Parts: sequence; structure tokens; C-alpha cells
Amino acid sequence: MQGQSTGGGRAGAYGLRALALMLGVFFIFVGLGKLAWFGDSSILAEYLKEWLQDAAPSTRWYIETVAVPGVPLFARLVPLAELSTGVALILGFWTRLVAALAFLMVANFHFARGFFYEWEFLTDGVGLPVLGGLMALALGASRLPFSISKQ
Repeated sequence: MQGQSTGGGRAGAYGLRALALMLGVFFIFVGLGKLAWFGDSSILAEYLKEWLQDAAPSTRWYIETVAVPGVPLFARLVPLAELSTGVALILGFWTRLVAALAFLMVANFHFARGFFYEWEFLTDGVGLPVLGGLMALALGASRLPFSISKQ
């Protein structure tokens, strides 16, 4: 079937664009839910303290060594990063880079929560679907329709 175009490339691009829009809305609302962290970093500190109770050794080390000392910074950086990610994905601005960075941010949260060690990770909507969607965008979201940047 050489020479025939099925339009699959464009259809795939529209599919990735729709995925970027949906994940963008998701990140905006997740970020809005954390706006209180800007004024009160103890909210994040309480989450970390709760996660530490049943943490695996690697997660415990991470929380105690990286997360807890960084609470004042992370309490402001995380909501800002989530909101920025949402806006960038919706607008189609540097989609591949933003998706790759968001993948790392989400994976970081799952690791700190110990989510990777639980069966729930495989069935929860913020586990594999979000990470998989971000990975798909990071790998294939170049020159998407209705994007402000054409990287």
C-alpha cells in the first residue's frame, strides 16, 4: 500500500493534543488544590510525616534527607510547577519538555508517598494513566495542532 496515506499521523497528533489538554486541566486543578501550601508549608510537612510512618527504607531515606529539609521550597515550587505545567500543556507550549519534567515531578511524588510499592498504584487514576500520558507526550508530542509552539 505504498503511496497511500491513511491520515494516521494527523489523527495521532490530534489524539496527543487532546491528551495534552486533558492532562493540562488535571494539573491546573491539582495545583489549585495546593495553593494553600504557598502560605503554610506545614501542610506539606504533615503529608511527609504521614508518609514516613509506613515508608520503605529507600522512601524513608528520601523523605528524611531530601523532602523534609526542602519543605519550605517544595511547598511553593510544587503548586507553581503544577499550575505552570497545566497552562503549558493546554497552550501547547514546549509540550515535550514540559511533559518530561512533569513526569519526573509526578514520579517523585509517587516515590515519596511510597505509591510505587503498593498495588493501588496499578489501579489508581493518578498512577499509570498520568505517568503514561506524560510519557506519551514527552516522546511524541512535537508539532501538535493548536499549539503555540511548534517544537
